[in-house]
Amino acid sequence: MALIEASGVHVRFGDRVVLEAIDLEVAAGELHGIMGPNGAGKTTFFNVLTGRVKPSRGRIRLDGEDLAGLGPHQIANKGVARSFQIMTLFDEFSARDNVTMALPAFRARGFDMLHAVKKSLFEEADAVLESVGLRERANVQAKQLPYGERRALEIAVALAQRPRVLCLDEPTSGLGSDGKQRLLELIAGIRAKLTIVAIEHEMDFLFSLADRISVIHWGQVVARGTPRELQANEWVRRSNLGRFA
Repeated sequence: MALIEASGVHVRFGDRVVLEAIDLEVAAGELHGIMGPNGAGKTTFFNVLTGRVKPSRGRIRLDGEDLAGLGPHQIANKGVARSFQIMTLFDEFSARDNVTMALPAFRARGFDMLHAVKKSLFEEADAVLESVGLRERANVQAKQLPYGERRALEIAVALAQRPRVLCLDEPTSGLGSDGKQRLLELIAGIRAKLTIVAIEHEMDFLFSLADRISVIHWGQVVARGTPRELQANEWVRRSNLGRFA
């Protein structure tokens, strides 16, 4: 059984159909890429998966459990964490504080308890920062971190939630070549520990990491397979998505 199973997912906003009968499966432990042009419906699919958008019809199951009717916090509590194309960090807080506030033990206490956090939670946050290469930056305000380190911090915040599934929405957005390489190494280092679903425009980046890729265009999955299979796919090769081929 797939860890994530989308079947017949359909989303419309007024008269506009954004997703049409999306069928998509992600195996446990897989890094599954999602690619497609702007406006194809990729982020909308993420929004459905994480409870931010309710599908008009269709279902998404996590380990066999139907997620219909669950909100973002409920789905997060079931083990689905997400980063965003536009970063959502607490800029005035340190890197350590950002990660600490995402820890399950902290969220159970409440945001206003930051001043009374136990040392053990800070140690746990530091361990997460270590996993993304930011341990030495723990006391730096988020707003003072370079852009690439802010991207890494956002992933650390997601990892602090102890997810089973990590959803990355355009993780390379705004990064230069050095930043993309560091991010690639970061994701390669954590991928063995969880299932990852990544939306990404950078084909070289995605093809070097993904086990399988689904191509969404006009709200439908039009191709799927391994990176090698997609390189041989005639439709993908002839489209603008085929620039990597």
